[in-house]
Amino acid sequence: MKKLILVTATLCAQSALFAQEPSPTASPNEVEVLRQQVRALTETVKALQEQVKAQQETLEKMNPEPATLAGNEGSAPSPVPNASAAPTATAAPQFPTTDESVIAAAPQTAAPPPAVSAPATAAQPFPTTDTSVTASAETISSTGAGSSLTAPITLAGGGKTYMNISFDSVASLAYSSARDLDHLEVGDHDPQQRGFNLRNAELALDGAVDPYFEGFANIVLKLDNDNETDVELEEAFMQTTSLPWGLQLKGGQFFAAFGRINPTHPHTWDFADAPLVHGRLLGSDGLRGVGAQVSWTVPVSWYSQFLFGVQNGRGNTGYSFRNPGDDGVFYGRLTTDREVRGLQDFVYIPRWENSIDLSPTQTILAGISGAFGSNETGASSRTQIYGADFLYKWKSPRAEGGFPFVKWQTEAMYRRFEAGRGVDESFPVAETFHDWGIYSQVIWGFTKGWTAGLRGDYLHMQDSAFTDVDDRQSRSRISGDITWYPTEFSKIRLQYNHDFLEANDFLSDRQADELFLQFEFILGSHGAHKF
Repeated sequence: MKKLILVTATLCAQSALFAQEPSPTASPNEVEVLRQQVRALTETVKALQEQVKAQQETLEKMNPEPATLAGNEGSAPSPVPNASAAPTATAAPQFPTTDESVIAAAPQTAAPPPAVSAPATAAQPFPTTDTSVTASAETISSTGAGSSLTAPITLAGGGKTYMNISFDSVASLAYSSARDLDHLEVGDHDPQQRGFNLRNAELALDGAVDPYFEGFANIVLKLDNDNETDVELEEAFMQTTSLPWGLQLKGGQFFAAFGRINPTHPHTWDFADAPLVHGRLLGSDGLRGVGAQVSWTVPVSWYSQFLFGVQNGRGNTGYSFRNPGDDGVFYGRLTTDREVRGLQDFVYIPRWENSIDLSPTQTILAGISGAFGSNETGASSRTQIYGADFLYKWKSPRAEGGFPFVKWQTEAMYRRFEAGRGVDESFPVAETFHDWGIYSQVIWGFTKGWTAGLRGDYLHMQDSAFTDVDDRQSRSRISGDITWYPTEFSKIRLQYNHDFLEANDFLSDRQADELFLQFEFILGSHGAHKF
């Protein structure tokens, strides 16, 4: 720019000199006037040259290193936002599987906080969320380049802090041949009544706390069957970004790293409702709570990660553990509802997962999980839950926006539940229940923006010799759906369920049909989700 000013001034002066060259017939007075004008223009050019030179020397002293197109923190900020001056953003795929947001075999990475002048994050693939985790580390934060109408709202703080805000709403229109849909569905965010349901409206916040930590929060609003609003703090945790040796620490309220479904939010699921085994063994709200977690990405040639979490395991979000039940009764026993007596009353959640690429178009991921702690049905009653999961994904080498693809996901769980005699040993005897279940689903992204899915569920609940409760009913289900993603910020899904049930006091029919029309919209963009 400085050189341009100098050249322009010189050219102007030369043009003026040539333009005012005296003609041969000019009088002596006219010649003298023209000479004076030339001298004045020459002095002006010299003054401009000195001024430009002085400005250049001043700028070089203030910023001895030239700025690059990527933008340096030491360079002077541009007064006008410019995409070329922001940190380079990771390209965001357009459609819709959560797997597109990460590469399963990538090593654990913690991205540096963005520059204050351009802290916006890049738009992430759909479905989005709630929590920004990758397969290799729970999260990989990426910074965006410039502003975007589809980017989350970003608030920059002092230093290198920032916060993204987004909103997601999932609603559904439901029909069921059984009158009590809330007894058929096992998830708290599943459709709960015939007619319209809005069981998940989520406000998501994430950002950089400082150079060492990042924070995440998900506040969920849901309408019950009487249209009353319930509010829950689904997640609110902080995790490290710069620990050595592949380590990462997390603390706060968060979903336990158990299996495939539990760590994710409902709007990222491939079906409108939760699998049967998930809702009955881990609880209608999933296994989550206040606690801490450490993860270690093993330094091997493939992706391998160990995770170990500790949580309070209390209340409905610790369903199979220190859960007082409904009105102080769980599986027919009066619960103790005690405080923590020692380390044995916490819930311990280990997990080990591995992923390899079979080929450039095929990836598999397998994991094993556990959850161990006490429960409230007796003074020394214990619960153990074991899980195994498997994921296979194929994506065409000529994929457009991630399509076509095929994804097969299977998850199995086994629970050993020691049901004690309750408060004051009021129940006749203690029982030990051996419950297990499995689901398997295939999702086919057959053309850009369209997927079709098929899921099978089976749940076995051991009979009690003394009680007959809805939560201990063996059953199975077959589900099919088709989903259209107009863009990565909206979704319309049609799903059909057929349930096979054991008749009990709550459900007299042995079979039931359900039909859901689900629709979702997103304001802003959630971060990437777990592969």
